[in-house]
Amino acid sequence: MGNKKQQDFVKEITPMEEDFSQWYTDVILKTDMVDYAPVKGCMVIKPYGYGVWEGIQRVADRRFKETGHKNAYFPLLIPESFLKKEADHFEGFAPEVLWVTHGGNEKLTERLFIRPTSETIICTMYSKWIQSYRDLPVLINQWCNVVRWEKTTRPFLRTAEFLWQEGHTVHATEEEAQEETLKMLEVYRQVAEDELAIPVILGQKSEKEKFAGANKTYTMEAMMHDGKALQAGTSHNLGQNFAKMFDIQFLDRDGILKYGWSTSWGISTRLIGGIIMVHGDNRGLMMPPRIAPIQVVILPIAFHKEGVLDKTYEIKKELAKNFRVEMDDRDGYSAGWKFNYWEMKGVPLRLEIGPRDIEKNQVTAVRRDTLEKFTISMDGLSEKVEEILDDIHKTMFNMALKNREEKTYVTTDYEEIKRIMKDTPGFIKTMWCGSGECEDKLKEETGATIRCIPFEQEHLGDTCPTCGGKAEKVIYIAKAY
Repeated sequence: MGNKKQQDFVKEITPMEEDFSQWYTDVILKTDMVDYAPVKGCMVIKPYGYGVWEGIQRVADRRFKETGHKNAYFPLLIPESFLKKEADHFEGFAPEVLWVTHGGNEKLTERLFIRPTSETIICTMYSKWIQSYRDLPVLINQWCNVVRWEKTTRPFLRTAEFLWQEGHTVHATEEEAQEETLKMLEVYRQVAEDELAIPVILGQKSEKEKFAGANKTYTMEAMMHDGKALQAGTSHNLGQNFAKMFDIQFLDRDGILKYGWSTSWGISTRLIGGIIMVHGDNRGLMMPPRIAPIQVVILPIAFHKEGVLDKTYEIKKELAKNFRVEMDDRDGYSAGWKFNYWEMKGVPLRLEIGPRDIEKNQVTAVRRDTLEKFTISMDGLSEKVEEILDDIHKTMFNMALKNREEKTYVTTDYEEIKRIMKDTPGFIKTMWCGSGECEDKLKEETGATIRCIPFEQEHLGDTCPTCGGKAEKVIYIAKAY
């Protein structure tokens, strides 16, 4: 491969200002994260993309276990009768369900559906396992795939099949279930902000936007670079809806048979799409250091010269004790091409080691977030790398927060809401009367939806901009993925 062709290869990314959707597609394909599958709406997650998911799994699963949850696995195929037991749930998911009608050449006596979510099968098992208050709480999570027949798809953001985790818990009281619902939302906030460097807004979904079959749905909403929102994780208080439908009862301390109170909560591979669209730039990806598949890439410079490769291997071996490290000693590629390549992949920190660096007992370092170039002594290198990666995380978070703040508007003027959504999309903080009619009108006329009713309420005015009636709540609205 000639050098010109190599240079072109790493520059074939559409500027996000020109076409954000095309920029996204270019980035995920050029960085080898994903490929399109031969099945409609499905994706193949390639090793680099899956490495990001493994990073998310690692930091989330640790927190799940710290809060007392254990992992299990439930069947992919569920009898049709299970879905019909919870009417709201059935109505909400039926249009997206894929059905299995035959086993081999035999027609099934009852259709099976491929899980779009697992409340029905898990609740069926819980009804067998729970007999007494001593069996509670049940705190179970599963990592799995789900299938929803989406009409419009985009890799990571919305696909027919995707990966996620779904927690399902049962409690003795309403208060305990509510505490669990909010606790897991806070866990998700920690994952988003402390690990992915994505600032989020926490709040409750409106009645129209809540999970089918839930009493209350809580969400964390993130802003993408283009001003659109992404629902990054949800936690649902299911009340006793599923417990009553699936007969989850327990004998309480007072000797009375009672229905349990349940919750469910989930994050998915759409978080990868969030990472890309929050942090990426026209050079490509920018990976948050704490979940990056490769945290440090080491490039030997003039590695045919004596001692360069040996020293590079030595440093890699040392850093690999604490970090996820890659070394690029490929022949036939210029140093400039490799710089562009690893910047495009979003690796947080690049270390270059050449003959002059070895003479001076130093490495040349380049940060992906700021593109700052500087030298570091080889002595105490591991500790210095750790400090730099921590600072990269903080810088990325602050950059994302700055973007959100610049694209967040406060107004109670309906005409201004329509203008903002048309010309400069972002989050709009406004007032709402609480009616579904106003919510529908807002969506129809602006393309925006109520993203959440934030926990932090404030007084922005007395009237609902949509209808002019008495306002009850502050809401965030935005166009969304």
